[in-house]
Amino acid sequence: MIQRSGVRPGTGGRFVVLRAAGNNSDDYSSYIYYSNSEKATSGATAPAWVGGAAMGLTSVETLIIPDRDAANDPFVNKILARAQAVFISGGDQGNYIRYWKNSKLHTTLQQLMDRNIPIGGTSAGLAVLGQFDFSALNDSVSSAEALANPFDALVTLDPDPLSLTGGFLVGGGFQNTILDSHFDTRNRMGRLMTFVSRLVAPIGNSGCAGGILTAGTSTLNGARGIGVSEETALLVEGDGKRTPFIGRRATNPDIAMAGAIYFVRPKQAPAICARGMPLTAYGMEISKLTDNTPFNLSDWTGLPSYTIDVVSGALSREPY
Repeated sequence: MIQRSGVRPGTGGRFVVLRAAGNNSDDYSSYIYYSNSEKATSGATAPAWVGGAAMGLTSVETLIIPDRDAANDPFVNKILARAQAVFISGGDQGNYIRYWKNSKLHTTLQQLMDRNIPIGGTSAGLAVLGQFDFSALNDSVSSAEALANPFDALVTLDPDPLSLTGGFLVGGGFQNTILDSHFDTRNRMGRLMTFVSRLVAPIGNSGCAGGILTAGTSTLNGARGIGVSEETALLVEGDGKRTPFIGRRATNPDIAMAGAIYFVRPKQAPAICARGMPLTAYGMEISKLTDNTPFNLSDWTGLPSYTIDVVSGALSREPY
């Protein structure tokens, strides 16, 4: 993110971390700014440290924004507006939706996105970067719970009701898309398939009530999902106009076994997607990114795919 922001040694630059909770505002700041535990600002970077100062950063600031008053605070937004890169931490994405959405902070973040300022996030911070979000307003949900009842009270999506407008943030390349993290470690393929199914509009006896997108390969309104494993990041470049949005896997060089990124879309509208009933959805297409191969997020091409069916809430094969 720092390199993509244009910051270089001698240029200076500000990096802002956003959180909704926490007591130690220096958790991320030291790790990003210094090169090691001795607080070095030059030289080789130790494992698990970023070395932002050596890369050109002049500051890393962590803003803890626990309520709407803080999200609307002029001083908070002044700091955020000066950022050359922004990182949204993990935690509870429900708090980001409750406290940040439709606030001055929301406006400032969108203005930064419009200026192509790099914005990233981990865990809950990743979850709020798609056009549609699993909002977790009623707590988290397991794959088993979501597959058993796509309209379970724990399956909360944003915007609610589903709409092409009125959501939180939309990262570049994430139109029509819902994102999930900790993916294979926490066995979240089933719930992501459920989330994506919920986006598909009713057609005849198929689809999900309240859905607004289509199944299939449409680049305009086809429902999509992306699952990101731990110790793994999805780097998105391009503008979607002059150049397509291209996704690449980025990993920590100090990690021996990095995870994968999964691109999921329904080739058919769900056959059974009803309140209180297990999901049945045939033809869930999955592309798995495990190396440096670029994936075209604009037209959803670049990788081989495999297909899994969901029948009465059960996946037809091992999904990972």
